[in-house]
Amino acid sequence: MDGYSLFYQAIQTLVDEGQLIPIHNNQYNGRTPALPLYYWVNIKVQADRWDRLEMMKLSDQFDFSFYERHPEWQTKEEWNRIQNLYAFLQSSQDREIVSLEERSLELFGHEKFLLDGISFPDGKGFLARIGISEEHLKVLNLGEPFVFWMKQGKELKDIQRVLIVENLSFFHTSIQLLEADQLDYEPELIIYGEGTKIERSFSFFFQMFPPKSYLFYYAGDLDAAGYGIITRLIEKYPDCCIQPAMKIYRKMLECLDQRNDQKSGQVQNLKSRDVFFQWFTEEEQEVLMQLWQENKRIPQEVLTIETWRRWM
Repeated sequence: MDGYSLFYQAIQTLVDEGQLIPIHNNQYNGRTPALPLYYWVNIKVQADRWDRLEMMKLSDQFDFSFYERHPEWQTKEEWNRIQNLYAFLQSSQDREIVSLEERSLELFGHEKFLLDGISFPDGKGFLARIGISEEHLKVLNLGEPFVFWMKQGKELKDIQRVLIVENLSFFHTSIQLLEADQLDYEPELIIYGEGTKIERSFSFFFQMFPPKSYLFYYAGDLDAAGYGIITRLIEKYPDCCIQPAMKIYRKMLECLDQRNDQKSGQVQNLKSRDVFFQWFTEEEQEVLMQLWQENKRIPQEVLTIETWRRWM
């Protein structure tokens, strides 16, 4: 009945799961396919395997198929997390919505468990392994505060046009220009985007300012990172009117002689580049493409109080 083949497969499965460790001393059983004559039994792995009956008791909430396929994840620590999560879900309808960090501390003993991939490299994947989404945890991803400047004499209700700038130097330059009524778009509010941080903090705007339609203008470096930030913002917030601050970008293009090398490590996303380039004229696109091919960039810092006066 081909029993040896079944036996061979069973032994190989136990080896793959780490329950058996072959002793490599060149002694085999003489069969085809051959098996070592002796194995160590990994007691620790056997002890860590979960009780199937206990898994069935929790299967009304959880999908254990991942752990069936990957028994190496059947550890005591993982089982404790699952039990804590199951206990929470039993009364989740009576719980309040809190931050992800607060819920992470409550359930898993550390506020960074579900979001810090450095300290807890396995934490972010825990919910995926057990088949639960963040919505089940009744959590809210809070917007991260950002630095902003409101034009003097303006109130929250007066804000209509918002300028977001990528870099700190131009943020302070923009404030000077705004107070002198010399800044393009005449925004009532300027936000310091702080590089890619604005992608995490942009939602904070709607927690702080009155709900209405706003005009958002974004200005960043003319490089791969800058293209990515603006295109991702537009994609993530399709209901908001977000567009590149073209007048500012065109002033930067006039400072072509101050271009420098692309920063090392930047992800050069062709899709983001092409989407960003579509805002410009064909002639401008040729200049931008030349920068791209030469691996050059124009930093936002070319716009100073002195260079701005050239266009006045």
